[in-house]
Amino acid sequence: MITPQVDLEGLVQLRRDLLASGLTDPQIDRLVRAKVLKRIRYGAYVAYETWESLSIDDRHRLLARAVRARAHSSTALTHVSSLVERGISLWGFPLDVVHTTRTDSGQRAGRKRRDWVPHRGILGAEDCEELNGVLVSTAARSAFEVTTLGGVERGLIAVNRLLHAKAMTMDEFTEQAAAHRDWPGSLTTNLVTHLADSRLESVGEDRFSYLAFRQGLVKPEPQFDVRDEQGVLVARVDFAWPDLGVFLEFDGKIKYERHRREGESLDEFLMREKRREVLVCQITGWTCIRITWADFARPELVATRIRKVMAARNSGVA
Repeated sequence: MITPQVDLEGLVQLRRDLLASGLTDPQIDRLVRAKVLKRIRYGAYVAYETWESLSIDDRHRLLARAVRARAHSSTALTHVSSLVERGISLWGFPLDVVHTTRTDSGQRAGRKRRDWVPHRGILGAEDCEELNGVLVSTAARSAFEVTTLGGVERGLIAVNRLLHAKAMTMDEFTEQAAAHRDWPGSLTTNLVTHLADSRLESVGEDRFSYLAFRQGLVKPEPQFDVRDEQGVLVARVDFAWPDLGVFLEFDGKIKYERHRREGESLDEFLMREKRREVLVCQITGWTCIRITWADFARPELVATRIRKVMAARNSGVA
């Protein structure tokens, strides 16, 4: 899901601009202490109320603008920062660090800072575009970039979110991977390419798909349609093992927000979801497994429980 972006144009105020307006450094410091201004990073500020109103993602976007305001004009947002600028849901990446790459090849990347990683590499004209008023790496290039930062699960989630949002195609991603096969970290890219699936609809589903792979579970079928005796679609479950008579639903905040009807309370939604689960069980005769975000902290236990349900189904006990 791509999040609508807040317009951040003109919000960053540099120290030199504040000084030009008549303020002194001691006055700027007092405004920061009084929570009138928020220091985003050294030499860059924003109205404190504005900062407090922003989401974590939009704070990263504002930090990125503060970085670019003092960086070389050829600096583009890349890696994680490019994806955040696109409104792509991520997991596991710290958002207090901005990632950039310069488009003028042959120049030194610059020194890594606490809040800024200027990457080396060649970013050609075909690999970048302007988005929301800033220069960013393309979706497919960004997808490849984040897979090199370490961790299959984090990279897989980013790639799946881009694929599901139709921000790129699988062919575009594999072309980037092939073009940069000698980059450090590209072995992770190869595994992500193998596991990527555009059908998954949320970060929670991405994480369960990866859990199933890591724990050696039978590969489930995502977004499985359940139809009644007349062939009418009555539900689409998150994952299913049709041959084993088991389906799985991930309970997360995004599902509640996406599927709750206008004016429907959380209790009403949960009751409707329970009736839906019962109906699916009655139509199919299958067993339902539900997991939550907290279950990802104990993947081995989750996998063990799923295997027990499958074994019981296979033996005819359930």
